Amino acid sequence: MITKIDHLGVAVKSLETVIPYYEDVLGLKCEGREEVESQKVRTAFFAAGDVHIELLEPTSEESPIAKFIEKNGEGIHHIAFATDDITGQLGQAKEKGARLIHEVPFAGAGEKLVAFLHPKSSFGVLTEFCQDAK
Repeated sequence: MITKIDHLGVAVKSLETVIPYYEDVLGLKCEGREEVESQKVRTAFFAAGDVHIELLEPTSEESPIAKFIEKNGEGIHHIAFATDDITGQLGQAKEKGARLIHEVPFAGAGEKLVAFLHPKSSFGVLTEFCQDAK
């Protein structure tokens, strides 16, 4: 059911500070920005081949990204796997003993449905499943 690695999420304090690195140093082009109010973040996406980099800037101290940065500093936050059946993927993960953060997918950035597995059940890696909502 997993079709590919969709993106890597990177927690940053400021999109304005980090975007020039991805554009000027790495030569990538920002494909767009979006605010996801439900997650209290602003995002910016860059394509690196078939995989995207999603920069995540907190918009509130209560944001999961703000808490991550406070605990770990800026850096890789999660890996997202594209799936053609997010509900089935969550069910399979739960059946196999994975701890779900979200039992039901919700609207995320890039017009995708998303849900996360807890890193304590995925060897320290926050794992996201995503499916096009279009």
